[in-house]
Amino acid sequence: RTSDLKPALTVHGPDGKIARLARGGDARYILPVDGIISVEPGASIKAGDVLARVSTDSAKTRDITGGLPRVAELFEARRPKDAAIIAEKAGVIGFGKDYKNKRRVTLTPHDGSDGLEYLIPKGKHIHLQDGDVVEMGDYILDGNPAPHDILAIKGVEELAAYLVNEIQEVYRLQGVGINDKHIEVIVRQMLQKVEITDGGDTDILTGDQIDRIELEEVNAKMREEGKKPASGVPVLLGITKASLQTRSFISAASFQETTRVLTEAAVNGKQDTLEGLKENVIVGSLIPAGTGAQVARIKQVATRRDDLIVGQKADAAAKAAAAVLPAAE
Repeated sequence: RTSDLKPALTVHGPDGKIARLARGGDARYILPVDGIISVEPGASIKAGDVLARVSTDSAKTRDITGGLPRVAELFEARRPKDAAIIAEKAGVIGFGKDYKNKRRVTLTPHDGSDGLEYLIPKGKHIHLQDGDVVEMGDYILDGNPAPHDILAIKGVEELAAYLVNEIQEVYRLQGVGINDKHIEVIVRQMLQKVEITDGGDTDILTGDQIDRIELEEVNAKMREEGKKPASGVPVLLGITKASLQTRSFISAASFQETTRVLTEAAVNGKQDTLEGLKENVIVGSLIPAGTGAQVARIKQVATRRDDLIVGQKADAAAKAAAAVLPAAE
């Protein structure tokens, strides 16, 4: 009953020694908690035989965690209660010395970098064995993964695909068909922020969170000037937080915490360029989409042409004035 004891099954060969696995290592299988042993001690077995079983309540769990609470959990980017553990690097799994009521699972990366440790409660079922090889992104502990972990390990595309699939699964169970594009638009807004890892030659500080579009604008200016652009990693925000952190303070103020948003905008001297749909609806302008976008483009072209004509007239007037001066003298 000490923390050092680990119940396990060992397979012995005809010579009485512990058999070796094809991938290397001894044929020793650590038993899960509440595992049911399916063989008798000393019984003869062959490859593919079931040595032990573990009961699962996957169907029951899906019913409880399904429905709108699951959708809210995904859209708000909350960490699930029993989150899955995802391998951060490719490597070999091992089991270290247990810590209190938790099992210590180690991951030795193939690239020779420092090993990783995961402490998993003993009541949880780990489907991996000592010496198993895992790839980056493989599940060490089953469950619902935290969206932030998927973003950090697998990237933006994998996260977007996961969120769309999980949300669609809830609606499909209720017989509701929704086009993916509606969820994808929301996910894009959840991923609008970037955390700066290297400010380069810009005025942005490391650790700041700014809009992806704003970062692209700043970097384009830096490249034109031949300076080092800033770099960053995408950040996942829940829909409530994402709505309050948009570039448009009019859009943010119409959602929640109106007084605080307007006060901060006034103190910081913010300007709203009315680039989104919501802020244009609020101020009574045409939205920058569909016919509204065409009208906006026509206005931009007309403004540029007006400026060009005004400039040409100013040049002509300056030349005429320059021609008149010598004649007057």
